[in-house]
Amino acid sequence: MKAPVNVVSRPTVLVVDDTPTNLILMNDLLQDLYNVKVASNGVRALKIARALPMPDLILLDIMMPEMDGFEVCRQLKADAKTCDIPVIFLTAKNDTSNEAQGFELGAVDYITKPISPAIVQARVKTNLTLKASADFLKDKNAFLEQEVARRTEEVRDIQDVTILTMASLAETRDNETGNHIIRTQHYVKLLAVQLQHHPRFVDYLTDDTIALLFKSAPLHDIGKVGIPDKILLKPGKLDADEFELMKTHPALGKAAIESAENRLGKNVPFLRCAKEIAYSHQEKWDGSGYPQGLVGDAIPISARLMAIADVYDALISKRVYKPPFSHDMALGILKEGRGQHFDPDVVDAFFEISEQCDAIARQHANADNEVPSEEPSNQDRALVRARLTPDNRSPLENTP
Repeated sequence: MKAPVNVVSRPTVLVVDDTPTNLILMNDLLQDLYNVKVASNGVRALKIARALPMPDLILLDIMMPEMDGFEVCRQLKADAKTCDIPVIFLTAKNDTSNEAQGFELGAVDYITKPISPAIVQARVKTNLTLKASADFLKDKNAFLEQEVARRTEEVRDIQDVTILTMASLAETRDNETGNHIIRTQHYVKLLAVQLQHHPRFVDYLTDDTIALLFKSAPLHDIGKVGIPDKILLKPGKLDADEFELMKTHPALGKAAIESAENRLGKNVPFLRCAKEIAYSHQEKWDGSGYPQGLVGDAIPISARLMAIADVYDALISKRVYKPPFSHDMALGILKEGRGQHFDPDVVDAFFEISEQCDAIARQHANADNEVPSEEPSNQDRALVRARLTPDNRSPLENTP
């Protein structure tokens, strides 16, 4: 007894011809090996070709009324859904110019009538085999692309977790800072987007650079891992020796990131950006900052953005030496630092996004960081201003 044929797994061949006898002939010739579908005109052929399950190969007559085979082929190849279906012209037109036209339209073969059954079967088999190989490679490539994308995303996730873990080494030195790295990360991104089309920043603040800034911002205070707790947690003003030791944290941060680069043995863009921020975010626009005393545009843009984000967050957060200031109070102090502590254009941009920054601060607020309902005392104001001057540390130097 003849074994049953698995028609589901067999390739499907669509035969298009306006002559019923030819359709019957081709169906009889191919039905033992393939699932055969037939169409007696071009419109019907296109409808079948676009419906699921789509045919694996199309045998197409040229001379048909209303829409000839050339037009059917043209529309098949113009449609992303059907462009990969191989088309074999099966026609009585044996002029070489017609054959050339068929290949130009994207046909894979051209068979002239009267047909040789053996030739038709051989060419159908060959082109279906080629199609199966192409589909396999396409599926394989798609799988590989998905796998590469998955692995890349996995590497990014590991990278992000590593960055946040490293940054937390500095954060956990003082349990009052909490979500500081998350908040400042978002402030910097908002500020960069706001300045992206500013004439002074447009060349630097590309989409890729903004992504790097967001990724590397949490490492701005990694150098504080090397600063003793008695200095980090001191509630009063630092003495001269303590302040000199505090001023080493940018260099310590830069050295730590350079060590990571050396271990990798290559330059990594986000680490280069992180190193820039860690080393220069304590510089001030008027040259009174540290560690290098850079002035104006000599300060890296990344560090200028980080500086104002860092100070703003310190002002609105509880510190060992002060209560949290309100959003409006913080903006007043930032305004006073325009052109002295901060790049004037960066301050102006920060004011444009200040409401969004306030929303971020509230979304990622520390549990104990209640915003005061009253003005800070004169003593609190004086201490904050003292820590913003060149002879002592900013509010961020007690905690990240």
